[in-house]
Amino acid sequence: MTPRSRALWQIHFCVVLWGFTAILGKLIELPALPLVSWRMLIVSALLLCVPHVWRGLRAMPARRIGLYLAIGVVVALHWLGFYASIKLANASVAATCMAVGPVFLAVIEPVVMRRRFDVRELLFGLAIVPGVVLVLGGVPGGMVVGFGVGVISAAFVALFGALNKRHAHHADPLCVTCLEMGGGAIVMCLTSLFWPHTGGFLPIPGGHDALLLLILAVGCTLLPFALSLVALRELTAFSVQLAVNLEPVYAVILAILLLGEQKELGAAFYGGVAIIVAAVLLHPLLVPERAVPADPPAGPLID
Repeated sequence: MTPRSRALWQIHFCVVLWGFTAILGKLIELPALPLVSWRMLIVSALLLCVPHVWRGLRAMPARRIGLYLAIGVVVALHWLGFYASIKLANASVAATCMAVGPVFLAVIEPVVMRRRFDVRELLFGLAIVPGVVLVLGGVPGGMVVGFGVGVISAAFVALFGALNKRHAHHADPLCVTCLEMGGGAIVMCLTSLFWPHTGGFLPIPGGHDALLLLILAVGCTLLPFALSLVALRELTAFSVQLAVNLEPVYAVILAILLLGEQKELGAAFYGGVAIIVAAVLLHPLLVPERAVPADPPAGPLID
């Protein structure tokens, strides 16, 4: 197997692991806020145990530390919306909403990167609208709020992607991830002081939830992150984007196989999913990446 083939398998394995985040979000009984808080706390605590991370953080300017902590708040808001969407609807709906992210990115990225809007990207966004309408038509009335929250979460993941594209390559990826997870964890924990829920300041998860949270933090966050860093050395940004765009497909398939969610959703939902995913997969072909480097940026891939 060539290094590039191995890297392609690795990045697809990472995307499958990210697809499991929706399944775990459904299985974990904690509400969305403490779920996100614990996930970010565990990841940041584990990264702080790595000496390489400590050395990188000590050498980093305070202004850049503050920037990455702030970007971490955007990650936290994305995950908060994502897991709230799962709780209010189901894993399939939340994962499908993430496929709408490139639509928001077409508007957000030009502003963040300070470049002109691309008409092709805006037209691509319009092409997804029929799929969104079908998805909404195939969602039961009780899940519509979850769908709306999921779409808001997709806007935050687009903002995170644009900010990371502009700033993350200025520092070591592990240090960036540690700061982003830490920044999000701090804000989520502070928010929990004013958030109506039972169980105190930050509910302590039971044995079942604690095990699933550990799997979520290590198996679906740190492990794919480490593997993706290795794979990125052999792949172009174009190849990586094509693979990452498949995450909603993997998540919906896993939700059908493991949770039986196809019983809750209509045929229109899956027709809409097909349209959205087809448009997202065609996007890199119709709107090529600008100035793709031989090696992609070192910014962390987080989902």
